[in-house]
Amino acid sequence: MSGPRKLYVKSYGCQMNVYDSHRMADLLAPEGFVETAAPEDADLIVLNTCHIREKAAEKVYSELGRVAKLKQDAARDGRRVTVAVAGCVAQAEGQEIIRRAPAVDLVVGPQSYHRLPDLLARAEREHRRGERVVATEFPIEDKFAFLTPPTTSATRARGVTAFVTVQEGCDRFCTFCVVPYTRGAEVSRPAATIIAEVRHLADAGVREVTLIGQNVNAYHGDGPDGRTWTLAQLLERVAEVPGIARLRYTTSHPRDVDDGLIAVHRDLPQLAPQLHLPVQSGSDRVLAAMNRRHTGADYLRVIERLRAARPDLALTSDFIVGFPGETEADFGDTLRIVDEVGYSGAFSFKYSARPGTPAASADDQVAEDVKSERLARLQDAINRHHAAFNAGCRGMTFDVLLEKPGRLPGQLTGRSPYLQPVQVMADTHLIGEMVAVTVTDIGTNSLFGALTAPGRQEMKPALAALGA
Repeated sequence: MSGPRKLYVKSYGCQMNVYDSHRMADLLAPEGFVETAAPEDADLIVLNTCHIREKAAEKVYSELGRVAKLKQDAARDGRRVTVAVAGCVAQAEGQEIIRRAPAVDLVVGPQSYHRLPDLLARAEREHRRGERVVATEFPIEDKFAFLTPPTTSATRARGVTAFVTVQEGCDRFCTFCVVPYTRGAEVSRPAATIIAEVRHLADAGVREVTLIGQNVNAYHGDGPDGRTWTLAQLLERVAEVPGIARLRYTTSHPRDVDDGLIAVHRDLPQLAPQLHLPVQSGSDRVLAAMNRRHTGADYLRVIERLRAARPDLALTSDFIVGFPGETEADFGDTLRIVDEVGYSGAFSFKYSARPGTPAASADDQVAEDVKSERLARLQDAINRHHAAFNAGCRGMTFDVLLEKPGRLPGQLTGRSPYLQPVQVMADTHLIGEMVAVTVTDIGTNSLFGALTAPGRQEMKPALAALGA
């Protein structure tokens, strides 16, 4: 009797892809697939791709070259390996993947992966005829209605933190972004199904949940009371699920930060004092060209209101350097907004054209060497604020959710309320527990701390301590 088939899934890019990869594995478990961390052992290899980062498609084709070699090696041993490309590059490239990568049997977009078992069966039939399958349409049905809950054992194996997709797609149409074309229009899941999923996760030992979406604070799902719920209402209800100790959400658009969302940052103790709020540029001229629909001053006013509600709130952001037409003066505005906000961290990238987006055809593209030089200066500024924020945490005591063993014997690693990795010497029975930790030392990428006796918790406002 043959054993279970083995599945290898490699995720690229955003948290939503991590969530989607987990759901693909959950869909395939009843089909007899078990996950493996070794692609050379797999009967099915799925590359779940992201189109946001620079040269994303080329990185996928490079990986497919390595996968093709694994597939050939398996064939020599008499074993057939099926290769699928999923996610946003699959949606954007479609037939081009089939043309350039003969090893690929199936291309499936992010709105169609709920049909994966049927698509794999179809790919097997087409393989016998020398054909391959591309499924990149936007189906009418709600894919989330077809997704089965993960098993308790699978959830526990993934740890004590989890992502939950609450919203997909985007209606903002920033001129640099492919999301409206690869993920489609904004769609929000019903609140009741999200709450049920969170309850399932909590029952399996998850303690921290991050609600995710391409534009998560545009959430407008059907509520169980028959009304449309906002993200603030959803957060309040999810916080009531027994066992959930901490909440986060990402990624947000500044235009969709409403009064209710600011209020939950003030009133909801489970909501972490950390927010990722992309600005992309500090220049009003560049922001208009990006179709961001806000100015630098608008963005700063949102942050001022958020910090008035939650003084210890830490901000992270995204920046694009060298957007078409960006001048040195425009870039100076970006450096100024970095200094004014005092980010605890940020992601920054050189602009790279995405085919089909308006900015890709702009005449005033910035030279590559100029983009590289500006990016280096921006990252120096971001790193300076990041280091200052971490240094300000020395001596602070705050709650840390211990997630897994650290690199050293007897060490556990977790996350601070501000999302920093924290290393602490503690027994493994504390994995999954929220414990008070006093920060004793600052590393390059982590904080180091010691367990603190109950009753000594002291959440200093870190930003206030830094004079922000």
